[in-house]
Amino acid sequence: MNAVDELIRLYAKQLKIPSFAEYQEVLRQADPSAGFSDLLLELMKAETASRQENQNRRRLKAAGFPYLKTMEEFDCSQLNDAVSPLFLQELASCQFIQNRQNVIMIGNPGRGKTHLAIALGLKACTQGYNVLFKNAATLSTELCEAKDNYHLGKLERTLAKADLLILDELSYLSFNRHQSELLFKVISDRSEKSSTIVTTNLPFSKWTDLFENTTMVAALIDRLTFRSHVLDMNGDSYRLKATMQNKA
Repeated sequence: MNAVDELIRLYAKQLKIPSFAEYQEVLRQADPSAGFSDLLLELMKAETASRQENQNRRRLKAAGFPYLKTMEEFDCSQLNDAVSPLFLQELASCQFIQNRQNVIMIGNPGRGKTHLAIALGLKACTQGYNVLFKNAATLSTELCEAKDNYHLGKLERTLAKADLLILDELSYLSFNRHQSELLFKVISDRSEKSSTIVTTNLPFSKWTDLFENTTMVAALIDRLTFRSHVLDMNGDSYRLKATMQNKA
């Protein structure tokens, strides 16, 4: 590496445009007749693409997905008539986030609710939205611990900053009065300001089994379902079907 190349790398680092240090690669791929402005444009495109990729990685890491699932991997043929593949494509456009709408997925275990929630979260990340994935029971514990340790406000601000909050498995564990009130506040604070996806095995009529403070259940459902898409995803378990096929 000559002195000029070293200076280019130094200035590229100081100016935080690392792609410019790789100008020789752009030169090798460029048309021999390309002028200086053409080469500069290609360098700027490369830097923009690199920054977008880095931002996507940061958003994916911050989202906290337990694993990655895509819309392409979701088996639409197993859906019941209440949810069409065309409607899923509409959700994948993430227009519901732009419109500050919620998505509530109700269905028995093994129907792909978590898969679909993660896939929509991934789509949102790639479109520049801030996403947070939280298991409902885990979040309730985090909220209680944050309150006990006097940093509840910080956690609530983090949750509020998410353009899309995914609350997974709001069904397996019941919540005491304290947990119910904290979860209610999180959901209430997001109403008409940002989007929430909820996955649950229970119909709304059974939500009183989840919360000790049953008087707020109606208000909670009211806030979640206002300006929302409610998906009926009941049917035979994908996982059970796959297991039986593997045994056959």
